[in-house]
Amino acid sequence: MPTYDYECSQCGHKWEEFQSITAKPLRKCPECGKLKAKRVIGAGGGIIFKGTGFYQTDYRSSSYKKDAAADSKAQSPSPDSKSSGDSGSSSKSGSSDS
Repeated sequence: MPTYDYECSQCGHKWEEFQSITAKPLRKCPECGKLKAKRVIGAGGGIIFKGTGFYQTDYRSSSYKKDAAADSKAQSPSPDSKSSGDSGSSSKSGSSDS
């Protein structure tokens, strides 16, 4: 059910009303009691995304996820290449002292 915005042309009071689409618009202002209320066009409800994020990959099929896991295991670097990278960085830091 949508929320409709109303405004009274007599007293200027504005309010929102949660109504069915098939319900007739309200006429009576809850503030002054006059039959001068009109339904106005409002901004409507916006979508609010909460959480850490929404990604295209969140909704992938299970077969796609299995294939992606197999690819990432095949492409992971070997332990030897990691150790050679560490020794290279230590020699660079030693040369900056001079």
